[in-house]
Amino acid sequence: MECTVSWTGGSKASGSKSGMSFLAETGSGHTLVMDGAPDSGKPENGGANLAPRPMETLLAGTGGCTAYDVVLILKRGRHDVRGCSVKLTSERAPVDPKVFTSIHMHFLVTGRGLSASAVERAIAMSHEKYCSATIMLGKTAAITTSFELQEA
Repeated sequence: MECTVSWTGGSKASGSKSGMSFLAETGSGHTLVMDGAPDSGKPENGGANLAPRPMETLLAGTGGCTAYDVVLILKRGRHDVRGCSVKLTSERAPVDPKVFTSIHMHFLVTGRGLSASAVERAIAMSHEKYCSATIMLGKTAAITTSFELQEA
């Protein structure tokens, strides 16, 4: 797996770059823009709030990784899963490096005749064995989960 991340900044009349915008080009041929938050105290350090922050992107990727696993595990178990979303809320350390210290994932799984035990098992398998992102972030963050079932 590979990815190239390039600072795009913005062109000033002098030709120098300013701002904190980055373009990621993935090995699979996709692009993703990331930007920083505006910094009124040090404008040269801030972004223009035009795209997600890098850490938001990391959190979103973690949600995508675990939701992918949950759906795949349920499908492989021949469960009639129709939808899956996960809302992630997190806390970060107050000082650098501002790693994630806690992450809560709330899953909403929709399907026909899904059992709570099957969904609970799929989430546990993702977090204990398959989701690389969750397992990696679990080294610094306390990760908790909850879920709701919705009949389709």
